[in-house]
Amino acid sequence: MLDVNEFWTSEELLNRPDVSVIVPLHNEEESVGPLHAAIIAALEPTGLAFEILLVDDGSRDNTRLRSAAIAADDDRVAVLEFRRNFGQTAAMRAGIEYARGHFLVTMDGDLQNDPADIPMMLNKMHEGYDLVVGWRINRKDKALSRKLPSKVANWLIGKVTGLPIRDNGCSLKVYRAEVIKAVPLYSDMHRFIPAMTIPMGARIAQVGVRHHARQFGESNYGLSRVFKVLLDLISIKSLLYFGRRPLSAFTFSGGVFALLSLTSLIFLGATADGSQVVRMTLTGLFGVTSVFLLLCGVLVMLAFRNAATLDGEDENRT
Repeated sequence: MLDVNEFWTSEELLNRPDVSVIVPLHNEEESVGPLHAAIIAALEPTGLAFEILLVDDGSRDNTRLRSAAIAADDDRVAVLEFRRNFGQTAAMRAGIEYARGHFLVTMDGDLQNDPADIPMMLNKMHEGYDLVVGWRINRKDKALSRKLPSKVANWLIGKVTGLPIRDNGCSLKVYRAEVIKAVPLYSDMHRFIPAMTIPMGARIAQVGVRHHARQFGESNYGLSRVFKVLLDLISIKSLLYFGRRPLSAFTFSGGVFALLSLTSLIFLGATADGSQVVRMTLTGLFGVTSVFLLLCGVLVMLAFRNAATLDGEDENRT
């Protein structure tokens, strides 16, 4: 995790805004202006100090130029630029690391999320939650290519993680900064942020939010993302499982191979024939595999403990 002091001076950190709005953008030149206006209209009446972080994810149109023009006229706006397209998770992570606010808001840049819902979600946060997740009521997307795969994915994610979030794919979420900054994000993991906060004991609420039809451009997602979600889901399940009890799975597997090794040794024949050579080979192979798995378990445990220590140090520094 990057240290926020790499980006901001001590004076700027002391004057932290209440809210940071993080918007990943990819080829959204027509949307970025209306989106900026909508965020301003939603947040100015609240009286909260806020900043807007526009993260250009390697756009090939004029998104970068229009974002820069907005930032030049509004000192509450900052623009982060990627040299090429790294994906929504990477863009979101960059914004999260750069953000100074006490509360961090993430949302899509295509005008389908409604900034007018942000004040309501912030009010929900003040009830003591660490994360407020939006779920899109009356979603304005194609049924076959977007809504149906999303429903299946949400059901599957809930079953695997044990956290029944109704709409993991909705980017409109509000976080406490100290919580989201401790969550590791890579690949397409932004869909699994609620699940990734389980080991932290985060308090999570879900609220219904508005959803609008796309006005400009084309969606950057298709059915191909289903396979990415499945692969990432396997990774998430592994992280959650090993994070809670990193030694148990390796110890069990190592014990099985140790038992196989002992069984082969006990039933070795006394005669020096070919079968004895095979059994001796199996005994050694099972024994070595058992030791290897146990050592892997120790390494995984040390890795998770070290990661937890580093996260704690990061939180203390901020």
